[in-house]
Amino acid sequence: MKPQPLQFSSPPDDREELARAEIYGLLAQLFMVAPAPEFYEQLRVAPTEAPTRGGLLEASFGELVASARRLSREAVASEYDALFQGIGKPEIFLYGSFHLAGTVNDKPLVQLRHDLRALGLERADGHGETEDHLASLCEVMRYLIAGDDPVLGSLVAQQRFHAAHLGDWVSRLCEQVAAHPQADFYRTVALFARDFFAVEQQAFDLLDG
Repeated sequence: MKPQPLQFSSPPDDREELARAEIYGLLAQLFMVAPAPEFYEQLRVAPTEAPTRGGLLEASFGELVASARRLSREAVASEYDALFQGIGKPEIFLYGSFHLAGTVNDKPLVQLRHDLRALGLERADGHGETEDHLASLCEVMRYLIAGDDPVLGSLVAQQRFHAAHLGDWVSRLCEQVAAHPQADFYRTVALFARDFFAVEQQAFDLLDG
């Protein structure tokens, strides 16, 4: 479940689905570790205008890119460490189990591992974070959308995974990050993520209509 290189354009066919997959990949990279130099430069020069003016994510993505242009990568790395790393309890937990059950490595992680086995996925050797880390969950969603299996990648399968492992807590996490006094770059990341997950939830809700 390694994030793919960041891309900001997609071919005409299946453009919307590929754009969704790219955003999940982008969020996976932003939340897994502090941005690497090459990735951060790509973000700084990313186009911020949607193909159609007033696109739902245009404003919050523009704010994200603007913050990348304003802040040094070193400052962003320090911010990441201050928010999400540290010895003992971090300022903000990025693990689904913590937000769903109040502790890490709890029952939600057990259920997630069961669901990942059903999808034929498992944690890569040497990967330090548990599978319920937000970045890992975003990578699973990217895989479901962009993968070759039409059954595993169906909208119903995507909705089921999202509802079980992201839908109940990810918006609260985004608000928590955005409100943290030490968040600057990651405030804009969180607000972009919040807007994106809101669009995802609205789309999935239409499947039940």
